[in-house]
Amino acid sequence: MEGLKECEANLVVHLHPSKAKSASEAIFSELSALLFTYSETFGGVVLAYDPNIRSNLGKVLPGIHPHFGVSLKARLLLFNPKPNMLLEGEVVKITPQSIHAVVLGFSSVFIGDEDIRDEFKHKIKSGKEEYVSKSDKKHKIKVGTILRFVVKSFDEDILHIVGSIADDRTGCARWMNKNLDKWTQSDSTTRKTKNVDGEGLQS
Repeated sequence: MEGLKECEANLVVHLHPSKAKSASEAIFSELSALLFTYSETFGGVVLAYDPNIRSNLGKVLPGIHPHFGVSLKARLLLFNPKPNMLLEGEVVKITPQSIHAVVLGFSSVFIGDEDIRDEFKHKIKSGKEEYVSKSDKKHKIKVGTILRFVVKSFDEDILHIVGSIADDRTGCARWMNKNLDKWTQSDSTTRKTKNVDGEGLQS
């Protein structure tokens, strides 16, 4: 899935002298505080870390709040979705005007009616709402579906994504994986049509 990346970071964690005997635990606690928050320093939401703590502890620095610094290297897994990236998330709610999903269990996704392509029709079956493709009734989007969508925007403060399934490359990920030929052919036809239209405008 797009939007994920790894990076190596050189860090210095400042600890109170009372934590010198349990520095490792204190360091892990400090690093854990970074999880699932957006870091401007690293350029993404920290999802996981793998620290390499150096054995030598820094010198205690005096002051009102004395502390010592521990140098370490850490491999970080970051999540930083950008516009036009393809992501996947689990659908958690369907309405006649929207689709709601969650990516990686923490980032909410909203797809409004204007970003749901006309191919999908909203239906209610056995009291449950779903979107069904007009071209293939087996292509459905309902609660629990792993949805492939395009990112329109990402709010770094509340970790909220606005997405779209207007693109032919989007929809139920399971259906698309099983019917690769169908949607790639459809996407190719759409692009050819756009190219022909474009040539007509230029002439």
